[in-house]
Amino acid sequence: MIDKVRPYALLPARIGIGAIFLFHGIQKFTSGLSGVTKSFASYGVPLPGLTAPGVAALEVVGGVALILGVAFPVFGTLLALDMIGAIAFVHGANGFTVEEGGFEFVLALAAGSLAVGFSGGGAFAVDGMLSHRRRHGAVA
Repeated sequence: MIDKVRPYALLPARIGIGAIFLFHGIQKFTSGLSGVTKSFASYGVPLPGLTAPGVAALEVVGGVALILGVAFPVFGTLLALDMIGAIAFVHGANGFTVEEGGFEFVLALAAGSLAVGFSGGGAFAVDGMLSHRRRHGAVA
């Protein structure tokens, strides 16, 4: 029973986590990368002129990849590393709770990214559909 439900349980998990990253990536672009770059510099993030647009792009592309179910291990790992950076440079010094600017939310995103990234993606994941077609031969 659980094996039949698991792919469908993974679907809202990957869409939810992907949507959060997509939203935050778009927010970085729409709020202005110059402001994000200044914020990154104030937190001591290395090479903020490269890191800020890189993180914004990763969050947009990675969020879409999770939603669609594409390149899971790659984007799951990269997004988890993004959140580890957020803990190291921004949230870690503020303690655990999100109310105090702590790291609980970004830790949950890091863990969720890894879990979804190495799950196979579940139902309707592009990677799974392509893998299935390769195993069973594409119908022309």
